[in-house]
This record gives sequence, C-alpha cells and structure tokens, in this order.
Amino acid sequence: MMAQANAGIPLLIGSCGTSGCDMALDWMYDVAVEIARENGLSPRIALLYSEQQAAVLEERATNGGIMPLAPVQDVPPGVFAACDHIVALMGPEPYIEALRTGADIVLGGRTTDTAVIAAVPLMMGAGAGAAWHAGKTAECGGLCTVRSRDGGVIVRVGIDHFDVEPLATSNACTPKTVSAHMLYENSDPFRLAEPGGVLDVSTSRYEALDDRIVRVSGSVFEPAPYTMKLEGASGGPFQTIMLVGIQDRGVLAEIPRFIAQMEGFFRSRLQATIGVRLGDYDVSLRAYGWNGVTGEAVDPDAPPPREIGLMFVATAATQELATQIAKTCNPAFFHMPLNTDQELPSYAFPFSPAEIERGQVYEFRLNHVVRVDDPLELVRIRYPGAEGVNHAEVE
Repeated sequence: MMAQANAGIPLLIGSCGTSGCDMALDWMYDVAVEIARENGLSPRIALLYSEQQAAVLEERATNGGIMPLAPVQDVPPGVFAACDHIVALMGPEPYIEALRTGADIVLGGRTTDTAVIAAVPLMMGAGAGAAWHAGKTAECGGLCTVRSRDGGVIVRVGIDHFDVEPLATSNACTPKTVSAHMLYENSDPFRLAEPGGVLDVSTSRYEALDDRIVRVSGSVFEPAPYTMKLEGASGGPFQTIMLVGIQDRGVLAEIPRFIAQMEGFFRSRLQATIGVRLGDYDVSLRAYGWNGVTGEAVDPDAPPPREIGLMFVATAATQELATQIAKTCNPAFFHMPLNTDQELPSYAFPFSPAEIERGQVYEFRLNHVVRVDDPLELVRIRYPGAEGVNHAEVE
C-alpha cells in the first residue's frame, strides 16, 4: 500500500482471504483500513463482492442458466441451499469498472487469477490474447522463472505480444519456464477457459530477447458466451485421527490381510460398545508407504516395504462421537497382532494423547458455471470510506 501511494499505480488483489467470500473480503478491507490509518494514507478503495445467494442460483438453475462441468452431469436438487458459502469467479470487468471510477486499491472477492492481471492491460487497449496469456504467465509471480522463489516478474503487454522479465536481476525467464506455466493448474496445456472466452496458445511463439527476458506472441483469445464458475462448500461431519508406524516384518509381508482383519475387528467392537449411537459413521485405515496416496491395490508381487505409517480416520456426526470411536479402537490399533496366537505387539505412535481431533470436514459441492448477460450482473461494487467499514453500496 505504501508503494501504491508513492507510485500512484493502482493495486489490485483478487480472491481476498483465498476463498473470496464476503467475510474474507471484509476482513481484508479491515486490514487495509488499519494499514491506512497507521501510515496516514487515504486511498479510494473499491470492494468487489462475488458471493451468491442460494435462492438466486436456484431460480437461474430452474431457467436453465446453470450448467454442470465434467465430470458432474446435472444440478442436484437442493445443492445451493446445502452450501455454507457460494462464490462466482469474476472476470476482469469489475476491476476495470472500479479503476475507471477512480479506485486506488481494488479488493476483489473470488476471481480467476488470470483476470486480476489481465484487467489493466485490457482496459488500456492491449490485445486480448496477449493480455490473458500475460495474466496466466504472471499469476504466480516467479513460478515462470528459473528460480521460482527469487522474486516476482513484470510483464509488458502490447497488441500482439507481451514480454516477461524477473524483478530480480539474478533471475531469468526462458522460453521453457514461460511456456511451461500453461501446464500449471490447467488440464489442457494449450487452452484455458476464462469468463467470456478461451485462451488458445497452440500457435504462441516464445522468443528469448536476451538471457533474462522472454517475448510471447501469437496467443489468441476466443470469445464465448459469458459464464462464471461457481464454487460452493458445505460443512459435513467431524473427524478424529490416530497414527502409528509399523516395522513388524510379518505385518509388512501381509498388509492387505492385516488391514482387513483390523477393520473387521473395529466394526464388531464399535457395534458392541457404541451401537445405535454410531449413526452414519466411517472408519478408514490408510497405509502410507504402501498405498496410502492412491488407495489402489498393490501388485501382489511387490516387495514388502521397510515400514509403513498407518493412519486411522474416524468420521462421525459430532466431534465427541468421532473421538469416542477412536478411543474405542485405540487398543487394537496400537497392539493388534497379525495372528491371534501371537503376543501383542506395540506399534510406534508419535503423539500422546493419540487421538487428534481434526474438527469439521468441509467438502466442495459445486462444479458448475452460471451464464450471465453482463459481467457485472452478479457482482456488487462498493466504495467505502477509508475511515470505517460501513459500505455505501453503489448501484
């Protein structure tokens, strides 16, 4: 903010608080106001809200205005009301609107990373292909450089090309590091869907202007009906976990049998001790060092691992019940032998108490887009004064 005030260059921040929901945006605004007061600044701040009301989206879905993205195939009934928060990813237009009304700082709700950076070049008349590709390249700062943690980058965007240069003189961009960034968080290395169109870099050219700067040309932005991606999450059950390390050679030679009989014992013990109060619960075991990452069956001819970290996860309607499930399974989890005629082993547990409460589990519920006629249609723009948080909404 001090640099913005000294240079007179607008400061744009998208997806405030990482989620971009209304309360995260308000929190970021409070931080900005505190900094302004401490440093004697009085910037004109614009707030772009993109959180959505479930009832509004339900109506749009009824009218066919919301479409699922693969692999989702429909709009489940009640899915919007089930979400605790829903945001629609903004494009560059709300940022441009705020800048044109004189904002010094624009704090945005959920936005595509690319749109935040593309906004100013597009407003200034840069080519759409160059602006969008520059935004994608610079979205993670130095990640498109040789030393990704050695500072950020500056992009200069023209009509049909853009140049990208590291801010650190000791760092460098190369055609490889710049072109590779289209692979980052993108299922297609040549096409990137954005609000209002698709960035196509299949004909882009990457040219090293010197040993630090890369010029990119030939990028194309294909206009399409304007849509905003919806993200929604809801709170679910609660979890408690436990962890042990196992080096017992007998167990490691028969991991599938060991886990299957442990799970069977847990089920019978829980039904006998807690019974009907269990409700809709789940207990899972994840063997890290074996198949804990994928959960897929391991080739039967695979050699036994040197050791595994076995994670126990109890999921239940309340935190108290999840922890009670873990405590009930605790003795067997730490001391179950491979065979019943063996003495009880003691597996290595790193924490005491062994039960670790994770809290409530949240899950994404939406993978959809909403069609809009106007990019500002679902966005609320406010220009509060720097001395308070009472937002004066601008129609």
